[in-house]
Amino acid sequence: MDRIGIFFGGKSNEYEISLLSASAAMRAIDKNKHQVVSIGITRQGDWKLYEGDIDNIENDSWEKTAKDISIGDIRDMMDFAFPVLHGPYGEDGKIQGVFETLDIPYAGCGVLSSALCMDKASAKEVFVANRVPTGDYVLVFADEVAADVAKAAGRADDSLPYPMFVKPANMGSSVGISKVRNIEQLQDALKVAARYDRRIIVEEGIDCREVEVGIMGNGDPQVSGVGEIKAKNDFYDYEAKYSDDAGTEIVIPAQLPEAITGRIRKVARDAYKALDCEGFARIDFLVEKETGKVYVSEINTIPGFTRYSMFPSLWQERGVSFSETIERIIGYGYERYNAKNNR
Repeated sequence: MDRIGIFFGGKSNEYEISLLSASAAMRAIDKNKHQVVSIGITRQGDWKLYEGDIDNIENDSWEKTAKDISIGDIRDMMDFAFPVLHGPYGEDGKIQGVFETLDIPYAGCGVLSSALCMDKASAKEVFVANRVPTGDYVLVFADEVAADVAKAAGRADDSLPYPMFVKPANMGSSVGISKVRNIEQLQDALKVAARYDRRIIVEEGIDCREVEVGIMGNGDPQVSGVGEIKAKNDFYDYEAKYSDDAGTEIVIPAQLPEAITGRIRKVARDAYKALDCEGFARIDFLVEKETGKVYVSEINTIPGFTRYSMFPSLWQERGVSFSETIERIIGYGYERYNAKNNR
């Protein structure tokens, strides 16, 4: 029986979501095959070993009984690392670099692909270079916003039609995102996004349906069916993703023409390979209502595992249980590690 270190918490604004996702993963993992080692990272960045009830992770009281550890300790505590850390310090290549340095096999994308996928502007640059369809955008820097927000907004105003979406380049779960319809709203949204990141991406607003696919694998990844998000809010924001009261409807499979579904699944593989992804990810798409054109929105390298989350639901629709999904993810991590080390 191998020891699987499941990492949760972290210093990002998605700390609470990580607790929910990790708790779900801990409950679903096959205990006959794996021993779970729970590693919590506090909001301040302290690493701790937690050996208590999973409920206390969900309700964020786990720190009371957790024991301090140093980062180097984890090499002797586990055989495999499974980060369930959303946002900065979890999905951006930083913790993947720790695992690489300590020579620990781990789940999900590697250092480079994690960093590229986390930074939406960098991901778009790779998509454009590899002819993966994605919406038009303008990159703005927080120091530009601080120096002259009107000038910074003017660059986007000159390049893109309204409405636009303004996003911190390196956040997830729709944190810091705004939809804007005029230059005054654009200026305000840039100030909001600048609180979260020094790089801000302004994207064209496409009149679209929002759909997603799950993908798993290394060299020959498998793509799930397509799921659609029908949010009652103006867009699929933080509340819509994680609240019972938001009125969001998830439709699996999405009711789309077969040709469009096939196009989405093909582009998903192309995007995954263009960014050198491995293990697993969720890929978000926009399908333009008028034309049926398909655009990649972003790749999430550690998608949510909560009861509201699309990724496990997409695979369950294909007959793959949550437990089996986790088992496959672990297998792909070992496969990559062994191939890299010629084992």
